[in-house]
Amino acid sequence: MDAATHVMNPLRKIIHIDMDAFFASVEQLDNPSLRGKPVIVGGNPLKRGVVAACSYEARQFGIHSAMPSSKAVRLCPQAIFTPPRIKRYKEISDEVMSIFSQFTEMIEPLSLDEAYLDVTVNKLKNPSATRLAEIIRGRIFSATGLTASAGVSYNKFLAKIASDLDKPNGLHVILPDEAVSFLDTLAVGKFHGVGKVTEKKMANLGIRFGRDLRQFSKADLLLHFGKSGAFFFDIVRGRDDRTVTSTRERKSIGSETTLDQDTSDTKEISDILYYLAEKLEQALLRKECCGTTITLKVRYHDFITITRSSTLSSPVLTAQEIFSEVNRLKQTTEIGRKKIRLLGITVSKLSDRNLRKPVQLLLPFEKKYRVFEHQGFQK
Repeated sequence: MDAATHVMNPLRKIIHIDMDAFFASVEQLDNPSLRGKPVIVGGNPLKRGVVAACSYEARQFGIHSAMPSSKAVRLCPQAIFTPPRIKRYKEISDEVMSIFSQFTEMIEPLSLDEAYLDVTVNKLKNPSATRLAEIIRGRIFSATGLTASAGVSYNKFLAKIASDLDKPNGLHVILPDEAVSFLDTLAVGKFHGVGKVTEKKMANLGIRFGRDLRQFSKADLLLHFGKSGAFFFDIVRGRDDRTVTSTRERKSIGSETTLDQDTSDTKEISDILYYLAEKLEQALLRKECCGTTITLKVRYHDFITITRSSTLSSPVLTAQEIFSEVNRLKQTTEIGRKKIRLLGITVSKLSDRNLRKPVQLLLPFEKKYRVFEHQGFQK
């Protein structure tokens, strides 16, 4: 029954494009001496810093985003650290997005370096989504010198998974009649939407692959995973009715991370919170907005989750502003006394950044940031 009924709309043609190691690849593009070397974009390892992105050469040493820079340099002493250049990344991102618009108006950016495209109806009038993905990747490389990986399928969930399978510089297609058999043999940790905590909970239930997950009824999954259970029930059957949304009014922008290991190390927690604040700065820049309400989310080792929020008189848009308020909110939690497993920050009550009133206190910080950006790190 599942194999025959899993396709909700087999005629949709969805492409997920994901730029390969985007930030680090831009640095290697602009500075040829970095090519082929382990490059880390992020905070100064000699001070408080977190890895924002890293090249594939650095990933071979076990380095990944959100890792403290001090740990990254221990794993790879020869790594080359460089501070992020968000304006440069956005410049190339805009160029990539303009390439997407040559094919379809149905574009849903997820971040600076990835997006969904619905090419069911496309400007080239090409019936092959696979061929369109090949053309798009070629145009991105011709225009920017950077590679991108693509996933093609009939819904967003499968297209996203497909784009991760042959990275870097790869293209993978999941056809409608292949979906269920493909998902049956896929480890649940590879399912987009299944984080490390959920993966561990599934393992405790004997769920390690898609075929295991498919044995559970919707009622059982709802019992064990709440409202996410319905989502898991559908996706393991290849069902995903979410549409590619080209315009979306966002009420909030957030970023969170589940830690590899529970920790009560206040310095490590502070580094991660600053990393999340930097990610929010990037998102606010991309969306050209700012916000007045800051929310800190903390999940302790015992799975108790709390939030602390404050609304400011003036909107924030920089990582430093966000982090300063989060640091104040942190004092009202048990951080430092209880081990932490998840941290998150959200900025809400968004408005156009052009409406923000000038604040004189920001000027010294922005000047300092520009020097940091151009001169790099100093011991």
